[in-house]
Amino acid sequence: MPMNISKKDIDSLNAEIVINLGPADYEGKVTEAIKKVQRNAAMPGFRPGKVPVGLIKKQYGTSILVEELNKILNDSLHNYINDNSIEILGNPMPKEQQPVDWNNQKDFTFTYELGLAPKFDVKVDDSHSFTYKKVKVDEELVEKYLKDVRRNYGKSVNPEVAGDKDVLFVDIVELDADGNIVPGGIFKSTSIGIDRLKNETIKPKLIGLKKEDKLVVNVNELYETALDKSISLGIDKEAAESFNGNIQLTVKNIARLEDAELNQELFDKLYGAGNINSEEEFKNKIKEELGLMFNQDSDRDLRKEIEKTLVTKLNLQLPDSFLKRWLMAVNEKPLSEDQLEKEYPDYANAMKWRLIENKIIKDNNIVVSPEEATEEAKAFIRGEYARYGQTPQEEDVNKIAKDLLTREKEAQKIFENLYAKKVLDLIKEKCKLNSKEVSYNEFFGISN
Repeated sequence: MPMNISKKDIDSLNAEIVINLGPADYEGKVTEAIKKVQRNAAMPGFRPGKVPVGLIKKQYGTSILVEELNKILNDSLHNYINDNSIEILGNPMPKEQQPVDWNNQKDFTFTYELGLAPKFDVKVDDSHSFTYKKVKVDEELVEKYLKDVRRNYGKSVNPEVAGDKDVLFVDIVELDADGNIVPGGIFKSTSIGIDRLKNETIKPKLIGLKKEDKLVVNVNELYETALDKSISLGIDKEAAESFNGNIQLTVKNIARLEDAELNQELFDKLYGAGNINSEEEFKNKIKEELGLMFNQDSDRDLRKEIEKTLVTKLNLQLPDSFLKRWLMAVNEKPLSEDQLEKEYPDYANAMKWRLIENKIIKDNNIVVSPEEATEEAKAFIRGEYARYGQTPQEEDVNKIAKDLLTREKEAQKIFENLYAKKVLDLIKEKCKLNSKEVSYNEFFGISN
């Protein structure tokens, strides 16, 4: 029985591939594999490479046969699916069959289940309408961002008197019931951020303190949990749980972060010497940057709406039963039935969107070139450096980008991001967009 492959459609979303193998399909490969084992085999009583073929077959024959059959099956399946342009979801799954008699059986039949991708059309035109929300960059938002910038580029000073946002550096000692220092008790140098304290009653006691001032408080006024006590006071958690006495704080220093002044020094530090020369120019630059930053958020929001709308509109049907069995089989961690049923809807929607996105890419001949991928990788690298306030040398950027694109997963992510951007650009160009300007709080769902 020479090798024969056939496809049987169960329905529009499920099929089976049946592969029949006869001796002519595998004997040559098995014989060659046995010879290879023989050349490297070493058994007592025989010189290396001189073990009789019969002994090799007896000891390794079945495992070699199984291995070679698996290779033939995998190659045959892959080639058949590719040659016949069968769009599948997941991977083929072997169907349960009668036990195989590996010692005597010569002809073999293997059946694989396939989950098929649904057939559908998707038009990218003005029949689709989406809301494109944009954040309104008003003066209040600019001032808020400006305040953050001044704080981030501020400088540390040591005031004489503690304020409500200062950090106190203190020595802490443990006191007994009579207010005396406990010999061998807790002694710890630590810091206290006044504005980070959750207990509002302790804050007025700390505000106004000066260097070398002493303050006696109950330890529970300063620390909410035993874990807080343990970390700050340097004692184990068990001791912290039972410690409820008084402690004495001695102020050793006070630190305050003062906002940076709006002057040329700050402008130059942020945008380079002489590029920004006034407070008005500075605010305009911030407004411009906020607009660009929020454009990215607007695109992300639009993409979510597009995915949700098209997945709902097209209502693609998937081979759900097959996919659930496939997920149970391939998941690295054991997956319970309840967990699968709970997570499957999100997985199915994500797969539907991938199918829709790939259809748009194919129908509209969208292509990402290697040059575009390289530029995207470079932009990513520059962005990573910028997060730490650094500007890399272009030579380093080129080297890292080249290395990044040699890593399969990283390269795939870069190409997928570029395809996603191009699909979004196409939809923005061809579909109807209803622009809607909203406040920062409304856009990000922040209640006033």
